[in-house]
Amino acid sequence: MIVYSVTITLDESIHDEWLEWMMTKHIPDVMATGCFRESKIYRILSPEPETGVGYCIQYSCDSLEDYERYQIEHAAILQSEHKEKYGKKVTSYRNIMEKIYNYIYYSRRSLACVIRK
Repeated sequence: MIVYSVTITLDESIHDEWLEWMMTKHIPDVMATGCFRESKIYRILSPEPETGVGYCIQYSCDSLEDYERYQIEHAAILQSEHKEKYGKKVTSYRNIMEKIYNYIYYSRRSLACVIRK
């Protein structure tokens, strides 16, 4: 699995509008490309940005080819929409990660709850 991670710091004055736009417009548009199968948005708690609010948006896809298709066919348009709307009130950096290992812990109590349902 490949994870495309976008870390964003934004001015607090646009926080509520930006978050709403991301959840109702931008992220759905990215997902509609068909390149990714899952997205998650996290608020960064630590370390806190020196100014503003921090978020990390992660998009998961099955292969590097899916990610490259997104970059070639869709990224420029979607990123320019974001930049046009929020300009210098948002800074971002991106990275690509490959999942190597996944461990999920289930306690006996949580397993019992799953079994009862």
